[in-house]
Amino acid sequence: MESQYEFNAKILKALSDPNRLKILKILYCGDMSACEILKYFKFTQPTLSHHLKVLIDCGLVESRKNGIWNYYNLNLINLNELLLFLVNTFNDTN
Repeated sequence: MESQYEFNAKILKALSDPNRLKILKILYCGDMSACEILKYFKFTQPTLSHHLKVLIDCGLVESRKNGIWNYYNLNLINLNELLLFLVNTFNDTN
């Protein structure tokens, strides 16, 4: 079974890219399609798709289909769990 440290290390690795951090900041405002997100960047749609896949795979972003469009949103539960993990890790007095 994967430890909490290993699991969160994968998330932190995904967050080590500044573009992914920016995507999270953008999605904090609410659900968006890839086209809407792409307006904030100067890279191609395949590059955005890669970044979104990494964020989805680590559990910080979710995707839902609405007609022909995919909409992306933050998984606030997992994001809050990561924040609690970091706070507890660095407040641990052991």
